[in-house]
Amino acid sequence: MIATLAFARPAADGAGMIDQLRKLEELKSAAAALQVKIAVAFDLSQRREQLRAGVPADELGTGVAAQIALARRESPAKGSRLLGLAKALVTEMPHTLAGLEAGRLNEWRATLLVRETACLSPADRSAVDEELASDVGKLSGAGDRAVIAAARSAAYRHDPRSVADRASHAAAERHVSLRPAPDTMCYLTAFLPVAEGVAVHAALTRQADAFRSDGDPRSRGQIMADALVERVTGTAGGISGVQIQLVMTDRTLLQGDSEPARLPGYGVVPAGWAREFAAQSQGHDRPLNVWLRRLYTAPGSGDLVAMDSRARLFPPGLGRFIQVRDHTCRTPYCDAPIRHLDHVLPWHSGGTTTQSNGAGLCEACNHIKEAPGWRCRPSPGPRHTLQLTTPTGHSYQSTAPPLPGHQPPEAAASRRRRELRHRAKTLKRARIRAEAAAAA
Repeated sequence: MIATLAFARPAADGAGMIDQLRKLEELKSAAAALQVKIAVAFDLSQRREQLRAGVPADELGTGVAAQIALARRESPAKGSRLLGLAKALVTEMPHTLAGLEAGRLNEWRATLLVRETACLSPADRSAVDEELASDVGKLSGAGDRAVIAAARSAAYRHDPRSVADRASHAAAERHVSLRPAPDTMCYLTAFLPVAEGVAVHAALTRQADAFRSDGDPRSRGQIMADALVERVTGTAGGISGVQIQLVMTDRTLLQGDSEPARLPGYGVVPAGWAREFAAQSQGHDRPLNVWLRRLYTAPGSGDLVAMDSRARLFPPGLGRFIQVRDHTCRTPYCDAPIRHLDHVLPWHSGGTTTQSNGAGLCEACNHIKEAPGWRCRPSPGPRHTLQLTTPTGHSYQSTAPPLPGHQPPEAAASRRRRELRHRAKTLKRARIRAEAAAAA
């Protein structure tokens, strides 16, 4: 099917192109429905195998979602959600699954229906499924908000107590998260009970309105953002005694090179921004301590081979080495923060506590790796490389990300050619100007 689609071409007219888009969308939904059935069947087969292998009953199913995630090129956390979605559709919401198979619902709309009925009993959930999804016309043309509203209303009609209990327990899920945004910005998100959330927003709004009335030139949104940072950190600039571990090349820092830097917890940042941040730290009311630590990489591969560890208040050097090298969890497709420093070859199997046998993992991936049938071994590669093998025998490679400054040979050669072309153009323009001046 993939090969057939690779040779397909857009239709000759606009109506035909729209028909193609619709059919392809239906094909995506049908493929998602088949993935759902396969995920549930795989879960059952793995549980049976684990039971025969003597795995305790409360540990059956360990690692199944992670294998599904790897096969779908998703993070382990996403794999758990996908498996939960599959089980709900197959066992409790057959009408929604049928709509997905027929292309009447896409995977996201099916996910919304499953999510909004999660608090119901299997019987009530099936009743809502029949009410909403058995008739295709009820959700025809409905957007995401309309689907959510319909599911919530139906859920409340069938079991108002469960919906109310779910709302009362939702406060336990409150948390704060951070994710990158374009242009060296980020989203700091607080998931709060509605009363507290409204109170925080109202307080920031009042402060912004007061500052604007006093002639503050910043916009309302800028004042609210700055006030939030100041109230949380206790400092006007928001920078307190926290290590941010900005990684850049010496050329970027000292010679104005354009090679981007890397900020843990965020990702790649422009070279100019990195230099400005390092420089502006001396311009605060309270100058910051800036520690420079040298990182040594192997020529060609860019593999981190050593680093200074002279600054005080740092964690142990080896742990920091692994965190700088790996950046995020080393499980393929998982970019969660590093929480555990793991022995690739387990300590009880003779693994050593060295940088080559160390890897940074998130908590969930470290626990999954210890499940029966999972193996992880160092593997040859251009940089620190791991070979992860699942209980089904499928293997996945994980290579440490390149540090700032590393370029593959072809990229370095391309950059050199661009520099030579730019130099030639500059010399040509200079020669033309000189000839014009001589003629004048």
